[in-house]
Amino acid sequence: MARIARWDRPIEGRGQRLRAWANMLLVDHGIFRLAYLNAHRVTPKLWRAAQPAPHQIARFARQGVRTIVNLRGGREHGSWPLQKEACERHGITLVDFVLRSRGAPDRETILGSKAFFESLDKPALVHCKSGADRAGFFSALYLLVHEGRPLDEAMRQLSLRYGHFRFAKTGILDAFFEAYGREGEAKGIAFLDWVETVYDPERLEREFKPGLLSSLVADRLIRRE
Repeated sequence: MARIARWDRPIEGRGQRLRAWANMLLVDHGIFRLAYLNAHRVTPKLWRAAQPAPHQIARFARQGVRTIVNLRGGREHGSWPLQKEACERHGITLVDFVLRSRGAPDRETILGSKAFFESLDKPALVHCKSGADRAGFFSALYLLVHEGRPLDEAMRQLSLRYGHFRFAKTGILDAFFEAYGREGEAKGIAFLDWVETVYDPERLEREFKPGLLSSLVADRLIRRE
């Protein structure tokens, strides 16, 4: 809570700005995102990426992005006040849609996604920390719910191409969509109807078994959030 209180406020003065940049680059691993933001266009109205720095937000603003969707939820890094400030400077709406990368997706969050997608002022950019797991899940959900795309097409947003490890703990996101394929799509049940009436998050967590090596790589080596 102390870390959140430290960063969930406007930046005042050069010293605070330097500390915010240092925290974003070193503690939040933003130095790697300066070289590669993992940014990809999902549709003409939606981009996905890792946590952007202020100058990267400016670039998206020049490309017409009107809304940034923050999937991280947390306020414990200098990335947050720098992003909030940059969005205000460039007239971009900043909204939250909090997702987990290592737990069964929350039923109410998924059921609320349709209205959320419809409310977005597009084009939009969605980001998590690395642009691999939660950004992929959000993009797949967007294609499935908002665009009405087939399940197999939507699930391509969760792939190694974006740095997603399906055999690590983050593979529970793949398992969620695969469960729908077996229990819903194969029986002609619409996705949101399946989520509301069939989906069992507790069973998904019990049955999903991540691989040890993939989890070590994702959690310890590259420090996924």
